Amino acid sequence: MNFFAAQDQARRASRRLVLAYIVSTVLIVAGVTAIVGFALFSFTDSGYGYTAAQFTQANAGILLGVALLTTLFILGASMFKTAALSSGGGAVASQMGGTLVPADVQEPLRRRLRNIVEEMAIASGVPVPEIYVLEEESSINAFAAGFSPSDAAIAVTRGTLELLERDELQGVIAHEFSHILNGDMRLNIRLMGVLFGIMVLALIGRLIVRGGYHTSIVSSRRDRGAPVVLIIGLGLALLGGIGMFFARVIKAGVSRQREYLADASAVQFTRQSAGIANALKKIGGYSQGSLIQAKDPEEVSHMLFGSGAKLAGMFATHPPLVERIQALDPSFKESDFPRVDRRRFRGDDRERPADVSDFAGSVTTALATGGAQVLAESIAETVGQPENEHVEYAQHLRQSIPESLYEAAHSSEFAYLLTIALILDRSGKVVDRQLGLAREQLGTERAALLRRYHDELAETGPEYRLPLLEIAFPALKLRPAQELSYLVSLATRMIEVDGEIDLYEYCFYRILMSNLGKAVDPTGRRRALRSKRSELRASTIGLLGVLADYGHDNEEERRAAFATGIETLGDWAKAYPYESQRKFTVAVLDHSLDILLGLNSKGKESLLRAISATAGHDGRLTVTEAELIRAVCATLDYPLPPILVHRAHS
Repeated sequence: MNFFAAQDQARRASRRLVLAYIVSTVLIVAGVTAIVGFALFSFTDSGYGYTAAQFTQANAGILLGVALLTTLFILGASMFKTAALSSGGGAVASQMGGTLVPADVQEPLRRRLRNIVEEMAIASGVPVPEIYVLEEESSINAFAAGFSPSDAAIAVTRGTLELLERDELQGVIAHEFSHILNGDMRLNIRLMGVLFGIMVLALIGRLIVRGGYHTSIVSSRRDRGAPVVLIIGLGLALLGGIGMFFARVIKAGVSRQREYLADASAVQFTRQSAGIANALKKIGGYSQGSLIQAKDPEEVSHMLFGSGAKLAGMFATHPPLVERIQALDPSFKESDFPRVDRRRFRGDDRERPADVSDFAGSVTTALATGGAQVLAESIAETVGQPENEHVEYAQHLRQSIPESLYEAAHSSEFAYLLTIALILDRSGKVVDRQLGLAREQLGTERAALLRRYHDELAETGPEYRLPLLEIAFPALKLRPAQELSYLVSLATRMIEVDGEIDLYEYCFYRILMSNLGKAVDPTGRRRALRSKRSELRASTIGLLGVLADYGHDNEEERRAAFATGIETLGDWAKAYPYESQRKFTVAVLDHSLDILLGLNSKGKESLLRAISATAGHDGRLTVTEAELIRAVCATLDYPLPPILVHRAHS
C-alpha cells in the first residue's frame, strides 16, 4: 500500500469512527433517558396515577433535558480529552509517565535509541521525533503519538531498552515509524478523545451506585425517592459497560489490520524480518510480556506495539502474537518462544558503527550529484515508503556528519545558530551582509560562531543540510515560544537582506516554518485555508512555473519542463500557458503553498507527480529541483525520503 492509499484508508477509518461514535452516543443517550424516566415513574410520587405513556407525555420537558445534558456530557468529555491531547505526541508520552531523552544524552542504551530514531527520521524525510522512555515499565512495548510527523513522539518502555538487541529495537522503531508515516497517529489520538466520553459513563455510574447504596441504607423505608439515585447509578454503570463494549469493538476494528501493515513496513525499512520477529518472540517468552502498568492500559492499547492489556477475541486491538510472528516467520510455533530472563540480560550497551562502507561508496543523493539521472515517477512512489537503502544511507550519513555540527544540532543553545547558518547564502555574495545583521541582532560572539558553522557547512555536501535541520528540530522545540518567533523573524530578514530571494534559501525557510508551525499548533487549526478550486489550480500552475524556471537554463527547456508537468494534471491544466515565475516573492510562494494545503489526498498526489515530472522531464534532477521538491513535501506533510542515486562505476 503506498502513502496516499494509506492516508485514504486512515481517513475512511476516521469517518467510520465518527459514525460509530454517533450511533453509540445516540443509543447511550436514549438508554440514560429511559432509565431516568423509569426511576422517576417507579420510585417517586410524580408517577402516581399515570400510565407510562401519560407519564412520558407529562414529563417530556424533564426527559428531553436529561437527554440534552447526557449528550452535552459525552461531547464535553470527548472535547476535554481531545483538548488535553492537542499539545501533540509529547503530551501523550508525558501523561503515560514518559521521561524525555535529551538530545545530547550519553547513557549507552538511550544513545543507541536516539541514534536509531535519528536514522529512521533521516531515511523517512521527517523531523526527528521527541523520544521518551517509560522508566517504570519493565515490559516490552512502545508507541508513537502525535498529529503529524512534526509533533510526533516515540516512547519505549525501559524493558524494551534493556531486553532488545539493536536490530530488534530497530524493528520496533521501524514499526512505530510506519504509524507516523501512514497517518495512524492522528487516528489513534482522535480515538482516545472521542471514546473517552463514552467510557467515562461507567466511572460516573460506579460512583453514583456507591453513593446511592449508602443513601438507601440510611433513608426511611417510606421515602420512595431514596432508590432513585441507586437505580440511575446502576443504569449508568450498565450503559457505561455497554459503552465500553462499543469502545473496545471500535478500537479493535480500527487497529488490528494496521498492526499487520506496520509489521510489514518494518520489514521493508530494515530488509530483514528477524529484528521485529525476534522482538515479538521476546514478548511471548517474557514473564511481563507487553503489559503496561502505569496507566489504564485499555485507554491506550490501540496505539501500542504490543497489546499492553489482556484483551482477547473481538476486543483485541492487536492480532494474536503467534499470528503476527508467523506472518514474519512461517516456521514459528508457539512452543518456540524463548525464555527471557531479565536478570541475565541487559541488551548491548555499546553502540557500534554500522558497516555501510560498501553501500556508502555506491549510493549518494540527487543533492550530492547536482545533476543526477532520476526517474520522476519514482519520487512519488517513495513518499512514506522508505526502503532499506534509505535506512543504510541514513546510518552512513549520520555517522559521517562533522562532529562539531552534529553536537550543535543536539544542543538547545547552538541548534538555534546552526539553523540560521543553514539559511545563509551559499554563494557567498551576501553572506557578509547577513553576518553583519547577525552581529546587530545576536552580538559579536554568536555572529562569530555563526560564521564558523557557515564555513563548516560550506565544506560539507548539500545532502547534509536537511538531515542536520531534522536532527536539530527536537532541540529547537525546547526553546521558548518567544525565541522561536524571533527565529522566524530573523530568518525572514536574512533571506531578504539583498532584496532578492534565492530559491535554496526559501526552501529551507519554508521547511523550517512549516515544521515549527505544526509543532506549535499540532492539530493544524490555524493552518487550514478554505480555497476555491480556481485558487488551487492557479497555485498548482504557479508552482510548476517556479520549478520550470529555476531548474532549467534556457527558455526552451523551461517550456518543455512546464509542458511535461501540465500533461500529468489532465485536460483542465492545458488551458494555462507557460509564464515565467522568476519574479516571485516569499509572500507569493508562501501563499501558494498555504492554498495547496487545501488539496485533498488525490489532488496532493497529482501535484507531487506533476512537480516530479516537471523536474525530471530531462531525466536529471538538479540540486535546486531536489530542494524545492523537499520543501513542497514538507509543507504538504509528505514524508519524502532522500532521493537516492546509484553511483556510476568505471
